[in-house]
Amino acid sequence: MNYVQDYIETHKDRFLQELFGLIRIPSISSEREHKEDMIKAAEYWKRTIREAGADKADVFPTKGNPVVYGEKIIDPSLPTVLVYGHYDVMPVDPLDLWESDPFKPEIRDGKIWARGADDDKGQAFMHAKAFELMVRTNTLPCNVKFMIEGEEEIGSSSLPAFCRENLEMLKADIILVSDTGLISLDIPSITVGLRGLAYMQVKVTGPNKDLHSGLFGGAVDNPANVLTKMIASLTDKDGKITVPGFYDDVLVISDVERFEMAKAPFDEKEYMDALNVDALAGEAGYSTRERTGIRPSLDVNGVWSGYMGEGSKTVLPSDAHAKISMRLVPYQDYNKIGELFKKHFGSIAPETVKVEVEILHGGTPYVSPIDTSGYQAASKAMETTFGKKPVPVRSGGSIPIISTFEEVLGIKSILMGFGLESDAIHSPNENYPLDNFFKGIETIPYFFKYFTELTKQPPTP
Repeated sequence: MNYVQDYIETHKDRFLQELFGLIRIPSISSEREHKEDMIKAAEYWKRTIREAGADKADVFPTKGNPVVYGEKIIDPSLPTVLVYGHYDVMPVDPLDLWESDPFKPEIRDGKIWARGADDDKGQAFMHAKAFELMVRTNTLPCNVKFMIEGEEEIGSSSLPAFCRENLEMLKADIILVSDTGLISLDIPSITVGLRGLAYMQVKVTGPNKDLHSGLFGGAVDNPANVLTKMIASLTDKDGKITVPGFYDDVLVISDVERFEMAKAPFDEKEYMDALNVDALAGEAGYSTRERTGIRPSLDVNGVWSGYMGEGSKTVLPSDAHAKISMRLVPYQDYNKIGELFKKHFGSIAPETVKVEVEILHGGTPYVSPIDTSGYQAASKAMETTFGKKPVPVRSGGSIPIISTFEEVLGIKSILMGFGLESDAIHSPNENYPLDNFFKGIETIPYFFKYFTELTKQPPTP
């Protein structure tokens, strides 16, 4: 299939410019002022899919941000691959930590630097260009459908209803997703597990107004002090989460599987150097990879209270706030965990303050077997382009909608991502190596080829 590399080489500059057009749209789903940008991004995807060769592509409104759907059906008797991606991105703050404008993509050091360069505009765009390649070289072996949403970064709240209302339109044999990563370009991998998520926002309120810290300090409990103590108590000295009942449903991985997982190469010093930290932390008794793959975790994602301007202002704040997320593993239910957290957080508050807990959103953990035709096709495709058989890995991240796809659509998902841990997704200076972008476009057509060969029904005699 030399034509694959030839086509990429011929059109690579255009591919990048088209991707940059998408990246320039600041489609931040969590910020209301970007509502129009969400529509612009959806329309951009609609044009992209149509120009790539889809028979049809449309933008479907939802209660939230629109969903883009497109398809090319070459033969109803052939397998159908449903490609999923998202056009929304995370906020860019703190902006002063970016080395370049997050919505003006730049190429430096062989990487694309911009918000969404990897997650998920860059990775999803690989599928549009791989699809174009197959259509224009007349090598598309099966049917293709696209579903690109705009709420993944805020929990995909509108997508389950969209799926239920369009079951027939979304019928497929497999869902193909590139929103995960590789161990490295030298060590390809396929994600076979995702952690779930329970995301909370808490508020601790004390006095009815900010108070002078000299006149009232020591007599009135400070909500900021209280909140920090409450948060600190959520994990113990061994890194275990202290919410009662939190671990009741956790899937315990066997020693045999832990031994197999440990075979995946991992350089802890390199990992620390890349993060510029001198030591690692986490639940006692588990390796770094296990802590992010097979064990749950709890983290503060944001905290604010009192005076935060320049210089000093001696106040005792009236309230304090925090955003707290818990990554979950198989068999943990995010609704149950949310309620357990809410009950526990209220119970540990002193009488001096009032506590409010809001459950923002969540998602179910996901595990994909490695004995399916979808996984085998992905493995064979990556082995073809990387020259090595990929390693199955469990990711610490979450894509909440993936488990919903299986529940509502009855379809398994293959998580064939091409990002790297160094891509800084969700952080300032997000980036995506050009080599990974083009390797993805090269690999995807092989997935279609092998999946079709593995699942195509033999002709009726």
